[in-house]
Amino acid sequence: MAFLLSLLMALVLVSYGPGGSLGCYLSRRLMLDARENLRLLDRMNRLSPHSCLQDRKDFGLPQEMVEGDQLQKDQAFSVLYEMLQQSFNVFHTERSSAAWNTTLLEQLCTGLQQQLDHLDTCRGPVMGEKDSELGKMDPIVTVKKYFQGIHDYLQEKGYSDCAWEIVRVEMMRALTSSTTLQKRLTKTGGDLNSP
Repeated sequence: MAFLLSLLMALVLVSYGPGGSLGCYLSRRLMLDARENLRLLDRMNRLSPHSCLQDRKDFGLPQEMVEGDQLQKDQAFSVLYEMLQQSFNVFHTERSSAAWNTTLLEQLCTGLQQQLDHLDTCRGPVMGEKDSELGKMDPIVTVKKYFQGIHDYLQEKGYSDCAWEIVRVEMMRALTSSTTLQKRLTKTGGDLNSP
């Protein structure tokens, strides 16, 4: 019995990793999932973007905020999580299933969910009470406004094929930015709890 208890304690200690938080290390797998999601989005292309030029819109991607060095680690993590969650929400609707190849759409949603699940292991320790401070919420509000603009656009355009194509291209930009943010977090050691 003592051996079993010692073995369990050793497993728990190994699982905690260098930052002291169970599973809160940004893995290489997360980056592979991100790249695969971008490939899937690229494969979902059904229309020539040139045929939808009249429907183009600048959604105001907060690219400088996401890709720059403005965010602290906990803010960067929160923004990354929110961008992935909102991206998932765009594609995980009844309306989106009518616009895309369902196999590719399901694979994309699964990939985004896997990224969220991985990040969710860090969510509590990283976000904690700090996110309740007004200053910590500003980046999240910016991301939510950006995605609300995408939802509003789709509704205004009646969820047309061109509207979805414009959104697909925009989501490629957004997920590319979130991948850049993931790389930055990984370069800082990947451990979001380190000082």
